[in-house]
Amino acid sequence: MVAQTIKTLPRPHKISLVALSIIVFILTISMLFSADASRHATSQVLQPGIKYPIALSLTDEQILTAETNSLDAHNDATSYRVQSGDNLANIFKQVGLSATDTYYVSRAGKHAKKLLKMMPGDFLNFIFDERGKLNTLTYEYSDTETLIIQRKSDDEYHSAIDIAKVYSKLSFAQGEIESSFWNAGIKAGMTDNTIMQLADIFGWDIDFAMEIRAGDTFNVMYEEQFVNGEFIGYGDILAAEFVNQGEVFQAIRHADGSYYAPNGRSMKKSFLRAPVNFRYISSNFTKKRFHPVQKRWKAHRGTDYAAPTGTPVVAAGKGRVIKSTYDKYNGHHVFIQHGDKYVTKYLHFSKRKVKKGDIVKQGQVIGLLGATGLASGPHLHYEFLVDGVHRNPRTVQLPKAAPIDKKHKHAFMQLTKAQLSLLNNNKRIMLARID
Repeated sequence: MVAQTIKTLPRPHKISLVALSIIVFILTISMLFSADASRHATSQVLQPGIKYPIALSLTDEQILTAETNSLDAHNDATSYRVQSGDNLANIFKQVGLSATDTYYVSRAGKHAKKLLKMMPGDFLNFIFDERGKLNTLTYEYSDTETLIIQRKSDDEYHSAIDIAKVYSKLSFAQGEIESSFWNAGIKAGMTDNTIMQLADIFGWDIDFAMEIRAGDTFNVMYEEQFVNGEFIGYGDILAAEFVNQGEVFQAIRHADGSYYAPNGRSMKKSFLRAPVNFRYISSNFTKKRFHPVQKRWKAHRGTDYAAPTGTPVVAAGKGRVIKSTYDKYNGHHVFIQHGDKYVTKYLHFSKRKVKKGDIVKQGQVIGLLGATGLASGPHLHYEFLVDGVHRNPRTVQLPKAAPIDKKHKHAFMQLTKAQLSLLNNNKRIMLARID
């Protein structure tokens, strides 16, 4: 019995091994098909015109080295991230295109030259046909502009620029100055650029380095810009009000890009109130002061703007350079004649940027602030002369600004009424929230 039992056992054991081998073979084939299907599924995630930082099939090592963003042969869309040192030929080679393809694409019209200005971090998006030929190349080189290169035949491509529609919405900021205008702007939620833009608008009427006081207020209406529902940045200030030491200044942006007071007079004037971006001032305008170097009281016929060495100094108005030289008292200095009546003087530069006889524009950099000559520290000494007499540049009466063109006056007045209404409404809302 025992021998008979042992004799019958090997047969069913042999059948089990065969079955197991078949099962293993089937499972292996299934896994291979599954992996292939998975690769196909991955390729279908990429859509034409969408930027992908890496191909989804890349390994971690490939992601870190960023050697290539090419997809495998099953894909019909690839996105490549431009690396430092890349050029068009190198990129095309990375995505499997030939030197001939590079040549034809580079000759796709004048817009194709945009590809010569690619920057590291930019993306190129490629769409191929079933033969692996390049159908479409897109390059989004700004928030609103995209280069599109499309194949017309095997050896001909056409380029065009697609400009996305920008949508704007109004945004408001309001603040009261406690320690500084800059801090008040930040507290109100304004960006650095918007703060500087506001100072530029009122820079012909207010010296933001010297005249700002605690209790001054501002109220601003500006644009927020969107493309396809995505925020891309801040636009222009459309209307603004600044109350400086009790005096109210208002400005409205016209269609010509310039700003005007509500009566239609341009905010731009012959002279800026300050020749430097607002910082802090070491000495106010007064007829006498104790000179920190000479250790004696003397007349001080100007304004001192203290700021770091190298701070750009600009011409307060358009004019001709009548002096650009160095001496032991004034250091590097520049004098500018503005017409027959006005002269401005800029002392103690670390470096002069203009020479005698140059014609300069308002706002043009004429030198870098320093401490040359008889100076106790880095600062600009600025003087303003009218008919040869020193005048306070912060309070001197300046020539009136030109008004808006008469043919645009009516439309501007209608715009002003609407913009100031919005601005005042925002002020009431903000005050109600505070109460």
